[in-house]
Amino acid sequence: MTLAFKQETFRDDYSYRNSPEAIRRFPFPFPQDEYMYSVNIEPHLPGAPGSVFERAFDIDEHYLAEVRDRAITLERDPGRCASLPHMIEAEWDTLELLMESLARDYPQHFALARDGSRWTWTNRPLGIEQAFVFGDASTLPCGPFEYITRQAQGDFVVMDQRDGNLFADAGMVTSQADWSLAFDVGMSFQQWHGPVPLAHEMGVFDRALKYLLMLQQGKPVRRLNWTMTINPRLDTAPETFPEWGTDRASVTPENVAGKVHLRVELQALFRLPRSNGMLFSIRCYLASLEELATKPNWAARLHRVLGSLPAPLVEYKGLTRFRPLAVDWLAQFDDGRALPAGTAAE
Repeated sequence: MTLAFKQETFRDDYSYRNSPEAIRRFPFPFPQDEYMYSVNIEPHLPGAPGSVFERAFDIDEHYLAEVRDRAITLERDPGRCASLPHMIEAEWDTLELLMESLARDYPQHFALARDGSRWTWTNRPLGIEQAFVFGDASTLPCGPFEYITRQAQGDFVVMDQRDGNLFADAGMVTSQADWSLAFDVGMSFQQWHGPVPLAHEMGVFDRALKYLLMLQQGKPVRRLNWTMTINPRLDTAPETFPEWGTDRASVTPENVAGKVHLRVELQALFRLPRSNGMLFSIRCYLASLEELATKPNWAARLHRVLGSLPAPLVEYKGLTRFRPLAVDWLAQFDDGRALPAGTAAE
């Protein structure tokens, strides 16, 4: 499959839009009419052809625009990519996993040739052909983790496993939903997820950690997470809050359908072979209410989910100001009919 990459922006004029095909494959996260935080982890096996679950790392029509947006963010704030010194082996693990996966799954766009430790990486969409020595960082323009994650969609955190816990000791984070890598780097699993309401009382993260510590190489897992964003903006970090925080007050009944976006993260975890670390990939998908409403079942279910969301989650996800406007607009698609369980649009 050869992808047609779009020229678009995730800031300033916000020209980002989803094609009908991108809407069709959007990972709608609500299988039921109500939502409560859950682990919802499943094996990261190849999914249906054309779905976001088909391949280990999803590349779509927004690839060039997302890579360009990441470069803008890193130029303004290089600290969005960080790796503690002991993570160098995990950096090479990550480079190998991403290069192998992209070359295997998208041979029209990526290629990897290996002759012992001498490797050549080809990224056709970005016009890159890079010969380097695997294990020798001096043969790359930057560190191996930064080098490859600059060329991938989504954010990446590498967790080191020690003392019966996981620690977020490396990350490339430029499209996060209101959290800071600079603040969280080096934190344990529980500390990193500390702000999430209700889940700790339910024991969600204790169970998740116990499960993840047993994750085996070659058996990755995945889950979906979600929030909402005003405008199709990837960089909603605390560091840039002055640039986007006031957008929440800009929503009106007239613009709610185009401004309010459902933001879904496809999160996958991979055990790394040499370092025994864990790669946590966080791929962000954005769709406006207007785009989601082209699938009436999605619009009706989202109306019910937002209308019944517990108050602590409303506050945690930053929905307080605009949720009533979104619920009111979505009501026109909800006639009270029974919706089938699951996330299928039709």
